[in-house]
Parts: sequence; C-alpha cells; structure tokens
Amino acid sequence: MAAIVWLIAGIVLAAAEMLTGDLTLLMLGVAALGTAAVSAAAGLPLWGDALVFGAVAGVLFLGVRPVLRRKFGSPPPIPTNVDALPGKSALVLEQVAAHSGQVKLGGEVWTARPLDPNDVYDAGVTVYVMKIDGATAVVWKGP
Repeated sequence: MAAIVWLIAGIVLAAAEMLTGDLTLLMLGVAALGTAAVSAAAGLPLWGDALVFGAVAGVLFLGVRPVLRRKFGSPPPIPTNVDALPGKSALVLEQVAAHSGQVKLGGEVWTARPLDPNDVYDAGVTVYVMKIDGATAVVWKGP
C-alpha cells in the first residue's frame, strides 16, 4: 500500500513541476518514484521508506539538479531595441555638433550628438554609436 502512495505522490510532484520549471518538484517526484520502487520490492517499513526518500532526494538535489540547471537554464539575454544599438555604425546625414545633427542608424534617422561636445562630424562620415540618451544617439568617430 505504501508503494502506491509513493507512486501517486511521485506522479503528482512530477506533473506539478510543469507549473514551476525550477526542477525542485521534479527531483522530489523522482525521489518518490524511486522510493515506490524500493518499497514495492523490499517491503520496507515507513521509516525505511523515509530514509530511502531522503537519500534519493539528497543525491538528486546535490548531484543531478545543478547539472540540469546549467544545461537547461535560461540563456543569456540578447540585447534588443535600443540596448542593441551601442557599438553599431551610423552614417551622418546632417552635420553632428553639440546641439544638432542626424545620423542614419539601422535604416532609421536618429537625432545625434557627439560624445565629445567639441567634436563636429560632417555629412557622409561614418560614426559609431556609443550610447543612446533618450531619443538621441551619442556618437563618436573613433581614433
């Protein structure tokens, strides 16, 4: 009878893992399924089942879960939108000075200003986006 209870607990915990995605409930579910198998084969008393469950869960948490988290963890975020623009090159459309200028960046026209307020970039020059400040691209010609 105890093996059936462990079996049901294991299935419920493994199914509940789909709601969390943390691999915690999955490890507990697998430990419960392992305990069900040992309990059915050996006919251990309740305290024996508890020891088997604790041992299997400990091995899974300390040995298997970290490996699975590294392998299936979330990938590093890919910069998108304005976070992806620094480092890209842009073409100066209108002279870029401290308080005016436009560049073509990724097919769009952006207001631009130089990184160093004393710099002036003429039309047709290629510059690099250093950062985005609001709706203005801060650009630099480079060395």
